[in-house]
Amino acid sequence: MSSSLRRGALAAAALAFSIASLAACGAGHDAQTLQIKPDNAATTVGEVKIQNGIVVTQPKPGDGGPAVVAATLFNDGRTDQTLESVTVADKPAELKPAKGAKSDKITIPSGGSVVLGGDGNASVVLPDGSSEVTNGDVQEVTFTFSKTGKVVLKAFVYPAESYFSEWGPSAVPSASASASGEPSESASGEAVEPSGSASGDAAGAEPSDAASASESAAGH
Repeated sequence: MSSSLRRGALAAAALAFSIASLAACGAGHDAQTLQIKPDNAATTVGEVKIQNGIVVTQPKPGDGGPAVVAATLFNDGRTDQTLESVTVADKPAELKPAKGAKSDKITIPSGGSVVLGGDGNASVVLPDGSSEVTNGDVQEVTFTFSKTGKVVLKAFVYPAESYFSEWGPSAVPSASASASGEPSESASGEAVEPSGSASGDAAGAEPSDAASASESAAGH
């Protein structure tokens, strides 16, 4: 094989190796942790890595109610860390551990990770988030850890639709509840009146009318 052919073969092999390496990285656990768009906010400070950081509001524009922070927290250190607080645009959020957690705190184990947002996972909730953040904006989110301290990133704000429907707030707006309540009350009211009238006719008027009709026929 000539030297030019050998150089070409080596270059092709190097390119193939690079592509395979990138593909392997993209298929790792980081890329699929939340199964949402991979271009969301991410940062690393010391032993802590935060990926897929977003703020998720109610699915319909104008609906009041809470918003949530969704992200994946990684701890590459040798000791556990606790998520002590989260603020969005300087507004404090409420922290709740995952269902079934042994502690009332959100703890990121050494060499492990914690998912924020989604059914059964730990949650970071802004009780009045819909009035504090706006869809399409970028908000500063500050995570404070027990050992690393403050970690700040810029997170996009999305409604709980499409990719983000499974990561949105679990609480629905009160307006939706009242809207669903009114038809049911009206429907039940309408249903009660016909059924009451029908039962009354069936139990009283119709049998007596039928009895008098049979007596009249017998008399004739």
